[in-house]
Amino acid sequence: MESKRQQKFAGVLQEELAQVFQREGASFLPNTLVTITRVRVSPDLAVAKVYLSFFNTNNTTLSINTVNAHAGEIRYKLGSRIRHQVRVVPELTFFVDDTNEYVERMDHLFDKIAKEPRQKDEDSE
Repeated sequence: MESKRQQKFAGVLQEELAQVFQREGASFLPNTLVTITRVRVSPDLAVAKVYLSFFNTNNTTLSINTVNAHAGEIRYKLGSRIRHQVRVVPELTFFVDDTNEYVERMDHLFDKIAKEPRQKDEDSE
């Protein structure tokens, strides 16, 4: 369970990282929209796990590897934006948020179940 402090700090990080990706993200991920879906912060606020969703890309593994390769640069740009709000800029680790893929897979399964013919219960007659 995250504390209120962790949740507030994660919210600040999410907003500022969104601005960084919006302005500077095109330099290392051209024609790709990056969305920060969730940020988890350690209790000491020194490590942040950032979950990203990619749109308009065919290879999410390549995209997340590219972002992780530029993690130092992203951290520097984040630090220049929040330097007056925090003591230490957290170490950033990026992960793919596959929630959309999961939702699509579940929708497909539910559609498949709905299309199957229903069998009548012999007990109910």
